[in-house]
Amino acid sequence: MSQLPGSPSYGLATATAPRARPGPGVVFWLAAAGTFLAYLDVTIVNIAFPDIARDFEGADLGALSWVVNAYALAFAALLVVLGRVADRAGRRLVYLTGVALFAASSAVCAFAPSVGVLIAARAVQGIAAAAMIPAALGLLLAAFPPQRWAAVIAGWGAVGSVAAALGPPIGGLLSDGASWRWIFVINIPVGIATVFVGLRWLRESRAAETARPDVQGAILLAGATGALALGLVQGHTWGWTSAATLGAFAVAVVGGLLLARRTRRIAAPIFEPALLRSRWSRAANAGTLAFGAALFASQLCAVLFATGVWGWSTLEAGLAAVPGPVASAFAATLGGRWASRSGPRPVAIAGAALFAASLVWVMLTVTEEPNFLGVWLPYGLVGGAGIGLGLPALIGATATGLPPARFATGMALATTARQLGAVLGVALLVAVIGPGDSVGAYQQGFALCAAALAVAALFATQLKTEVAAAPAVTGEAAVAVGG
Repeated sequence: MSQLPGSPSYGLATATAPRARPGPGVVFWLAAAGTFLAYLDVTIVNIAFPDIARDFEGADLGALSWVVNAYALAFAALLVVLGRVADRAGRRLVYLTGVALFAASSAVCAFAPSVGVLIAARAVQGIAAAAMIPAALGLLLAAFPPQRWAAVIAGWGAVGSVAAALGPPIGGLLSDGASWRWIFVINIPVGIATVFVGLRWLRESRAAETARPDVQGAILLAGATGALALGLVQGHTWGWTSAATLGAFAVAVVGGLLLARRTRRIAAPIFEPALLRSRWSRAANAGTLAFGAALFASQLCAVLFATGVWGWSTLEAGLAAVPGPVASAFAATLGGRWASRSGPRPVAIAGAALFAASLVWVMLTVTEEPNFLGVWLPYGLVGGAGIGLGLPALIGATATGLPPARFATGMALATTARQLGAVLGVALLVAVIGPGDSVGAYQQGFALCAAALAVAALFATQLKTEVAAAPAVTGEAAVAVGG
């Protein structure tokens, strides 16, 4: 069986590298730079969404939703594939290529003359992110001894959380003070500097043996999920019983069936059946998908409501979003300790319940009059705490009980589930709120997110109460919160 980034094979095979051997700290910060960019561009784009919509007046909400979904879909479909490519071709090569591609596609986003160009460039950004994340993890584990992996990956994962926290205020500041295009411009110098320094200091590493990437599986996954999302976001425009909408749903079903068939027939598919044989693993990944759908959909719904109904500027909306990530980071620390004593089940259930309660609070108390202290601050603090508890617990549960060589595979599967949840959550949100811009429409959007969290909590009840001891769980869970 092949090994994905994160398995103990890291460091066993290293090729001739640059002129000097870098210290582990240099490798950490170079790997963190690309990780920061990949996760910053999730939240920073959400906060700039209203300004993007105003700049492209002819585009409806369904079309604009692909500015968010193109990134998440490409990331989800290619994460495992490009992880295996990095193992075979070299993690340094794939990582620096991914960073360079991310910087180049960010330049295209910044100067995009149309929505179509922006969406295409965002998809390329997602491809680049899918290359950077597993390759960065591989470089880290090759640079540090196994006894330091837990601390190193936890620190690397915290970079994603910091990026998520900084995304809203940075995005609001740039969009409000200059233009939404600047949220992509700032990626360019960071990317160029990372590539320049990485070429000088990073050493190459490869896995001793790995299977061929399942490119066809990735195409089927992206096609099936993309077709489903297309049918959902265009249903209002095309008509729910139109040939185009029904055709999109049919493509999704056929693509899903072909993917399931391929998964059973090849040695190293994009989804490894062995990881989904236990009820626990299936429940953890299904719960992660549902939680991810609620997370990404609620973020977009909140930004659209605050700017569209309350009339806040993007800067005001960005600053108002800061309490959520702060509460999430604090709760994640407590949740990790709780899970180490009681297992992931109670932590995941509590997290989903808190997040859902915050959404219900907004539904019951929100009016057309802005109310930060009475409505938005409790929503951010309680919801952020729920995210910090629930999502790391669900993702951590994915790898619990697996042998060490399968930790990275389980983490890749969980990250893919979260990103697929993002695509479906945003698509469902667009379908629910439709073209309306009223309090009632957004209340329905928040209700959708709360329902997704109820599903996540239901799956969480099927988790075991055993305590996880996987060294890689903490770090990837932290990345999940950041993403």
